[in-house]
Amino acid sequence: MSYPSTLDSHGMRNWATRAVGELAHRRDEINALNVFPVPDSDTGSNMAHTMEAAVAELDNGGDVADSLALGAVRGARGNSGMVLSQVLRGVAESTVDSVIDGDVFARSLQQAVELVDRAIAEPVEGTVITVLKAAAESAEDAAAQSGATLHSIVSAAITAAETALERTPSQLPALREAGVVDAGGAGLVILLESLLAEVEGSTGNTGIPEPEPETELEVVFYFEGDIDTLQTAIAPMGDSLIVARATEGSANVHIHSRQAGQVIETAFGTGKVSNLHLEVLPPHAEPASEDPISRRVFAAAPAGPISDLLASAGVSVVSPDDPIAAEDEDIVLATGVSSQTAAGRVVPAQSLAAALAAISVYEPDNPDTGAVVAAMRDAAKSMRVAYPSQETPQSIIATCRDLLAEGGEQVTVLSALDLDQEDLAQQLRVDVMALKVPDIATEIGVE
Repeated sequence: MSYPSTLDSHGMRNWATRAVGELAHRRDEINALNVFPVPDSDTGSNMAHTMEAAVAELDNGGDVADSLALGAVRGARGNSGMVLSQVLRGVAESTVDSVIDGDVFARSLQQAVELVDRAIAEPVEGTVITVLKAAAESAEDAAAQSGATLHSIVSAAITAAETALERTPSQLPALREAGVVDAGGAGLVILLESLLAEVEGSTGNTGIPEPEPETELEVVFYFEGDIDTLQTAIAPMGDSLIVARATEGSANVHIHSRQAGQVIETAFGTGKVSNLHLEVLPPHAEPASEDPISRRVFAAAPAGPISDLLASAGVSVVSPDDPIAAEDEDIVLATGVSSQTAAGRVVPAQSLAAALAAISVYEPDNPDTGAVVAAMRDAAKSMRVAYPSQETPQSIIATCRDLLAEGGEQVTVLSALDLDQEDLAQQLRVDVMALKVPDIATEIGVE
């Protein structure tokens, strides 16, 4: 079969987007391998986050390879994320106009090895570094062969990387004792496999391979552009859609979808995307019949920005003075505002941040209402909330850091102030959702 001899900037973008989806899809699998240097089960999360940061940088314009490298370096988390960022930096320093052929790919891996060697003072055998070096050496050898192509060179690199990965337990006692291969090396193999898949890709592939039918991805990102157009376009692609507007032209977007690739491609094609985050959702039972689920979610809130925010998340909002006409299978989000209800499953949410956390995990297509309510209660309960002593950006950042000292990966800030979400994320080094809600005291939630 004949494959393209080069990958242009569009193909490189697709490779990166495909890699984001694969790393997110296999995040838990890689995390489970993580026993060295610290068994903190975050290698998969770190590599996925680093690649998400790389892809998010693409929307700022400029050379694709340079943008991927810059985004990855800025967003790198952990040792594995740093190594991944240096692979993309090697690509950027070896390409011209973001075009990859076989020789450029081989040169990119060699450059990545040199960059990693300079960055790590004491490299350890049996880690992602070992896997990277094996891939680079094999790519260099394959490139020297007569008739070598991009496909043959990438294939050779993957074969060598897989072999090196299988040998890591024999090189590192911690891996041998746990009976696993190196987590970072496994992530690197996925990155290379994503490149090969793009080279072999069928016409019209959008980048991220769609997950298995029983699997959904949670897609979260900050969007700047025509919000109405985006919302209309992606609404049919999933459920649990939340479009929380920060301004008339910007919003945080959340959706559960089995078409994550299409969602992301649509967002990039409609406006500017940043703070992209993907998470694999646990499977849930399919309905026993084709009858639609009529369950509703209710909340009591005064008219204004808070009720608008809840309504945008699909909640049926009623006045605190009115009774909630909930039925047994309906869900009532107790937002701390008193109201009367005769039935329904109650989800306590004593803050707006907790309410948003509960809504973010709501599964409208899951027929098991008990399981849905349990997940929503857990999400609301896990949201730790605090209020800054002063309504200033400095006080908000200090409060965020106090909360993050106890752990957390996602910060939600609800404030009447105009806050720079990207600046907050860079300062706090976690994902941040900052929403402007007029006439409220600033509320900060961490989960």
